[in-house]
Amino acid sequence: MSCPPLPNQSPHPPAGGENWMQAPQGPANCPPGLEYLTMIDQLLVHQEVELFEVMTGCETANQFSIKNSMGQKIFSAKESSGCLVRNCCTNRPFNMKIYDNFGNMVIHLHRPFACQSCWCPYWLQTMEVTAPPGTLVGTVEQDWTILTPHFSIKDAAGNFVLKIKGFYSFCGDVEFKILSADGVREIGKISKQWSGIFREAFTDADIFGISFPMDLDVRMKAVMLGACFLIDAMFFEKKGNKEGDGLGML
Repeated sequence: MSCPPLPNQSPHPPAGGENWMQAPQGPANCPPGLEYLTMIDQLLVHQEVELFEVMTGCETANQFSIKNSMGQKIFSAKESSGCLVRNCCTNRPFNMKIYDNFGNMVIHLHRPFACQSCWCPYWLQTMEVTAPPGTLVGTVEQDWTILTPHFSIKDAAGNFVLKIKGFYSFCGDVEFKILSADGVREIGKISKQWSGIFREAFTDADIFGISFPMDLDVRMKAVMLGACFLIDAMFFEKKGNKEGDGLGML
């Protein structure tokens, strides 16, 4: 059985020449819109370069294309936040709305305002993931560490499902390992890919890759996408027109 169709879904994708992935059939309990994630074990997240941001240095609302390993577009993501908050608040709260090729919002991410200092073990970073919007599927929660960043991945009931651990890197790609709940077995990774001198120096437009087991629950795959956006916001966004790469993220 396939997932029920989303309301007001058009029978054909919108025009525009983009190579969109066709939605496969998913299991009966698949949240609407996440059937795209049932048949993939890798996501590529491309942040779009904003010319206004390059020319002025003012932080604009981020937009992303999310693709499979074949380069087919699966989702588009758009940040929702205020201009003043984006340019003045280093740890800005935001909402990220993720749409399918029919323009239906299928995933909603919420990052509340929180502390990011390694010297403060309280009020740490989180990302709430709902799919469909309004239905919690999991959270990404920062663990308190001094040097390398660690995160806990929880399901909607608050159970520990996975862990994420970052490591030092002084050039090239930066990798965060996705580990089993006991922290022993590596099952995937989130990596920031080196995008070239111009893009790295003059924009904060990043390219990420996410890998995970094919049979991972689609809800946890959606949470992994939320983890990617939280990692980008914490370590790779410009803050006050300065690069935001944290310790170990150079």
